[in-house]
Amino acid sequence: MSDPQAGTAPEVDAVLVGTGIMSATLCALLRRLQPDWSITVVERLDGAAAESSDPWNNAGTGHAGLCELFYTPELTDGSIDITKAVRVNEQFQVTRQFWAYAAESGMVSDVPGFLNSVPHVSFVQGARRVDYLRRRRAALAGNLLFAGSEWIDDADEFARRLPYMAVGRDFREPIALNWADDGTDVDFGALSRQLIGYGVRNGVAVLFGHEVSNLSRQRDGTWTLTIRNRRTAESRKLTARFVFVGAGGQALPLLQKSGITEARGFGGFPVGGRFLRSANSAIVGQHRAKVYGLPAPGAPGMTAAHLDTRIVNNKSWLSFGPFAGWSPKFLKHGRSSDLARSVTPGNLTTVLGAGVSQLELVRYLVGQLGLSQPARVRTLREFAPSAVDSDWELTTAGQRVQVIRRDRRRGGVLEFDTTVLAAADGSIAGLLGASPGASTAVSAMLGVLQRCFPARYQGWLPTLKEMVPSLGVTLSDEPALADELRTWTAKALQLGPGGNRS
Repeated sequence: MSDPQAGTAPEVDAVLVGTGIMSATLCALLRRLQPDWSITVVERLDGAAAESSDPWNNAGTGHAGLCELFYTPELTDGSIDITKAVRVNEQFQVTRQFWAYAAESGMVSDVPGFLNSVPHVSFVQGARRVDYLRRRRAALAGNLLFAGSEWIDDADEFARRLPYMAVGRDFREPIALNWADDGTDVDFGALSRQLIGYGVRNGVAVLFGHEVSNLSRQRDGTWTLTIRNRRTAESRKLTARFVFVGAGGQALPLLQKSGITEARGFGGFPVGGRFLRSANSAIVGQHRAKVYGLPAPGAPGMTAAHLDTRIVNNKSWLSFGPFAGWSPKFLKHGRSSDLARSVTPGNLTTVLGAGVSQLELVRYLVGQLGLSQPARVRTLREFAPSAVDSDWELTTAGQRVQVIRRDRRRGGVLEFDTTVLAAADGSIAGLLGASPGASTAVSAMLGVLQRCFPARYQGWLPTLKEMVPSLGVTLSDEPALADELRTWTAKALQLGPGGNRS
């Protein structure tokens, strides 16, 4: 529906909603590609990246498929499907190249402030699971992006690498590690703020404490956004030729309001997360790795437990989880009515269909919500048998809204992935979903550019290939290029050959 007041609204080339890693990445890309464009970023909170990209609302793994076992499921015939792990790693290599370019070109100025080397490790115990991990390793062995990992099943070597996890462990039960030395810990909040800062220094306007309350398409194809100041309750209008909705859990409601056909039928289901966290230097100093296990039976892959080194504001912590929480809010700082308001006549069948098919998930969530602190620490002791309750505090992480997509057979299906929606004319796009999310932000935003600006994309390619030299290439098939880019990015990001800080 057209807005009769649209002619009085100031016009810009692009409006980006949200200041998390997706919008921040797109902001930096557009600013580099089109320095003459007027760009406005709208953020409902008073600071950048305070929702899903905040370091304590995000696992910060720098997902590369190196250790996340839920990316390599075992099929009914006993084979291991490595498709997603390889795809995620290829996408992370694109991200790593862009970060290297950003560091060399001054788009970001404090690489250690957001990126640190932390090994990525898969951990299993029990003969059956050790066999699975061995077959997973064999399946990935032929891919050069995974060739540097190490197999560890010796108790002494386990204790040398992961002393905190070794104390009190009964090594009579078989254990195994798949150790990737070139993993990273990423503070996506710090990175987002640096990228937004680059935009601001180069003319991007950012409206903090404002939210988009409505948007409507005009006859000329532009969009008029109603933007409300959350402090004063005053509203203004802004017209944009392009809109990107990178607002985390609020992306779905805004895309629904837009009325684009591509968003019809989609629903969302919020899942919260809680973590145990420790700053006790005595144990933090005994564990420098991100160690992932297998998900519990019947639980979503993204709930696989992991014991992580986190580096936030130059301080090292340990984090363990996730433990599922639940709230009807679509954002950590959202509204309790978010879920109910997202259900419309257009997606009711989809949402109900997904609900019927996800009874296992519902049982899992109910069980998680009833966990006591001692029960959470008992779960931690499966990783670190010597864990003491008093060393750990419970923190509440961010909300993730999982995509519910139409399914002809079941009505709707819940997906634990990242989905980009874009209008056919390219005038608006948005990102839905969660994992692997932040780590693949550059690939996702390059996809937005290609889909939404097809007439300009060819002209942008030379600059884009400066930012991402492997653009359009599958690195798994190009050993020489992969080695060259690994060396370049390691130097630009101040990482040694094994991922260690130089």
